[in-house]
Amino acid sequence: MTANPIPASSKVLPLLGRSQSELTEWVVSQGQPSYRGKQLYAWLYEKGARSLDDITVFPKAWREEFAQNPTVEIGRSQIYLHKQTRDGTEKFLLKLADGEIVETVGIPTSKRLTVCVSTQVGCPMGCDFCATGKGGFRRNLAKHEIIDQVLTVQEVMQQRVSHIVFMGMGEPLLNYENLVGAIGVINKDIGIGQRNITVSTVGIPNQIPRFAEEHLQVTLAVSLHAPTQEVRAQVIPSADRYPLIALMDDCREYVEITGRRISFEYTLLAGVNDSAEQAQELAYLIRGFQSHVNLIPYNPVSDADYKRPSERAIQTFVQILEDHKIAVSVRRTRGLEADAACGQLRGQHEKALAK
Repeated sequence: MTANPIPASSKVLPLLGRSQSELTEWVVSQGQPSYRGKQLYAWLYEKGARSLDDITVFPKAWREEFAQNPTVEIGRSQIYLHKQTRDGTEKFLLKLADGEIVETVGIPTSKRLTVCVSTQVGCPMGCDFCATGKGGFRRNLAKHEIIDQVLTVQEVMQQRVSHIVFMGMGEPLLNYENLVGAIGVINKDIGIGQRNITVSTVGIPNQIPRFAEEHLQVTLAVSLHAPTQEVRAQVIPSADRYPLIALMDDCREYVEITGRRISFEYTLLAGVNDSAEQAQELAYLIRGFQSHVNLIPYNPVSDADYKRPSERAIQTFVQILEDHKIAVSVRRTRGLEADAACGQLRGQHEKALAK
């Protein structure tokens, strides 16, 4: 499956996403002294500059030159909509240079700030229960558009980001090069440890072993959502092209290559995949695996008929997995008031515009 690239009409060069050495090389090519590379680097990643004119340590004449004939830009998005809930979760719609809208979320706790990052505008996977999938697919995000989400949340919430989860809009492994590039910048230039980064995927043929060969210290989260091929194909259309047995073989190869455990994401859908029998099947499927199961009680979406399971069903599912010595946790729901389900806020925004 080939994803559309960022539009070719975007000829202005973004500086965000470049290393200090690359920025230094660029300023020197512009006839400026090399020390301006270090200044530019600090203004991009520490001071949050949104335009070259913001960088007041640069000569005024040089800044005016770019204002009159822009060939480069910082590469920051605009905050189109910002919502906050009582639990402190903050959700953003960001407007990109071509007018597309993408979501990102800041999730604070007493000790950390996690950013849920998108990698695509929309998503081509079409998962039946997902608001993003209902909205269709537009294009991949460029590396600087991914990085911008982290900086935006950090600036608005005035707290250093400690954790990243690539669980927003899109399938990260379909935007492979920009994903890996963004992880490098987030780690080296923004300063977030790789072990605090999670990449979530529904599973793309051949991409999980490829990702393993990057030898990153990130956590891989595989969106399983069903213990059998039949049920998985019901909720994830792409499962027809990537059978469960092949996915599990790739997951085992990932563990062998990296030595790191996999987190299996499992959205609990009432009456679909939340029965005691299915909990037994899941335990059998991942037995002997170096893994962890993250159960996610469903966040209701207006365009889907699925329902959130009862608390009793959730606890029964957990108990069965624990009885089989499977490491399991239940994700605490955050930000329901801000349409927390992936793609939900953007979807409601687009519907309002269409009226």
